[in-house]
Amino acid sequence: MKNFIDKKIFDYTLSKSSDEPEILKELNRETHLKILNPRMLSGNYQGRILSMISKIIRPRSILEIGTYTGYSTICFAEGLRDDGFIHTIDHNEELIDIQNKYFKKAGISKKVIQYLGDATKIIDKLNVEFDLVFLDADKENYPVYFDLIIDKVKSGGIIIADNILWSGKILNKVEDDDLATKSILEFNEKMNLDKRVETLILPVRDGLSFIRKI
Repeated sequence: MKNFIDKKIFDYTLSKSSDEPEILKELNRETHLKILNPRMLSGNYQGRILSMISKIIRPRSILEIGTYTGYSTICFAEGLRDDGFIHTIDHNEELIDIQNKYFKKAGISKKVIQYLGDATKIIDKLNVEFDLVFLDADKENYPVYFDLIIDKVKSGGIIIADNILWSGKILNKVEDDDLATKSILEFNEKMNLDKRVETLILPVRDGLSFIRKI
């Protein structure tokens, strides 16, 4: 995964930012030791951004599309209201055990509602209005996910989409069979043109898009 910020600047920024909580350090280590594709983990710096956004918004309802090992779920839970819930969706049954282990350790098991399966089918059945949505799943479906969630997001609510700079591939010639890059480009253009939202892209890690519903 490409980092678009100079390494010395990034290291300084990280050193002067709040520390990663111990529970997340432990999850980070276990993910890298035992789970395939650990680069999918949000990681320390991005995790602190997600936590800060959640603490600013103080959401009552969060939708996360792409749980992975639950790192970002725990970050978002740091700002969740006492009566709030996180709805999180993943298709990989093999990750359920590590998710549950760390949700329990973090003391948020009763705040997390987990769904296993095809997110495009699950989202449509959710009768919830969300304050905050985190999109970090299969890139080929980003435009589809947006269409499914936009009417379930409150006015003033925030959608955060990860990997929208896609290691810089968005600037290169796209091969015909590169469906992920094509979808990221479509998604970015869609967010730029859709009058229902305002969008800001930050070159953090692999790119974060902050999308506010007007």
